[in-house]
Amino acid sequence: MNTAPDRTEAAEYYFTYIDQVPDGDICAILEAQLPETLALLSGISEEGSLRRYAPDKWTIRELVSHVNDTERLFVFRAFWFARGFEDPLPSFDQNFAVSTAGADERSWASHVDEFRAVRAATLAFFQNLPENAWDRRGIASGNPFTVRALAWIAAGHLTHHSKILRERYL
Repeated sequence: MNTAPDRTEAAEYYFTYIDQVPDGDICAILEAQLPETLALLSGISEEGSLRRYAPDKWTIRELVSHVNDTERLFVFRAFWFARGFEDPLPSFDQNFAVSTAGADERSWASHVDEFRAVRAATLAFFQNLPENAWDRRGIASGNPFTVRALAWIAAGHLTHHSKILRERYL
């Protein structure tokens, strides 16, 4: 799938993420992000993963937990719409999810391993998606999405948080 979503395929807010993804094959982009992100994460120590860049901000572990949870959410939404389900999906409160995840009580290695597994599942889903499913639409959090937009959002969300990790934490 080489065509980036247009402005009708997601709410404007989500273009914060979509616009960070270059044109091209979204599956190849998602795949290329895996070793890049693993290299970034491998440079963080167990102790360093508990760092916050400000008192009221997430730790690095919480940030990666959020990335993992949110990628699962975007792919679930894509699955729901791709398979033709029409019921709208509920909202997702990222702060509530982080507060209940217990991210800081888990090892740093477990977060990195989870990222690897979640991204592998994301790739398996999108690489095997029928061509006609990419344009299917649905509603989540009261907003319209296409399956294509959700793939770009997953890639852009990771890019967004990788930049924050580099610029504010490391």
